Amino acid sequence: MDRDASTELLQHARGLTRVLERLRPILLVAGAVLVLDQVTKAAIRGWLSLGETWPSGFELIRITHVENSGAAFGILQDAGIFLLFASVVAIVLIITYLIWTPVEGWIPTVALALILGGALGNLGDRWARGSVTDFIDPTHYPAFNLADSAIVLGVGALAVLSLFEPASSDATDSSSPDTEPREGGAP
Repeated sequence: MDRDASTELLQHARGLTRVLERLRPILLVAGAVLVLDQVTKAAIRGWLSLGETWPSGFELIRITHVENSGAAFGILQDAGIFLLFASVVAIVLIITYLIWTPVEGWIPTVALALILGGALGNLGDRWARGSVTDFIDPTHYPAFNLADSAIVLGVGALAVLSLFEPASSDATDSSSPDTEPREGGAP
C-alpha cells in the first residue's frame, strides 16, 4: 500500500471514529429503549395468556396481553409487509440523518434516540413474530407498549422544540433583492 492510500485510509478511520463518538449517547439511549421494550414484552408473553388482563375489574389502567398486527393504536391491521418496510425505511432515514447531520442539544438527541429505539423494538417484534406485543391498557384507549411510548415521547419533544425554534435568518432577511427600494423610493 502506498503512502497516499494509507493516509486516505487513516483519514477515513478518524472520520468514522468521530461519527461513532458523536453517536454513542444516541446508541446507548436507543439500545436501552430496545432492551427494556423487549424484556417487558417477553415478560408479558410469559406471564399473561393472550387477552388476559391484570388486575381484573380495574378500570383506569391495567396490563393486558394484546398482539397487534397493525400500527400504533390498532390502525392498519394485517398490513405486516407494509409496516415492516415502513419501519426499516424510518430506521434507515433516522440513522442516515444522525450520521450526516450533527444534532445540537441534548433534548433533540434524546428524542431521536427514543424514536430510534422504539422503532427498533417494534421492528424486532414484527420481524420475529409477525405482530407487536402491546400490554399497557388504559381501558378506554388502545393498548400500547414501551416502544410506542418512546416513539410518542420523541416525536412530541421534537414537535415542541420546533415550535420554539428561531426563524432562520434567510426567511427574515430584509436585504433581499425583492425588498430593496428602487430608485425613486418605490419597492
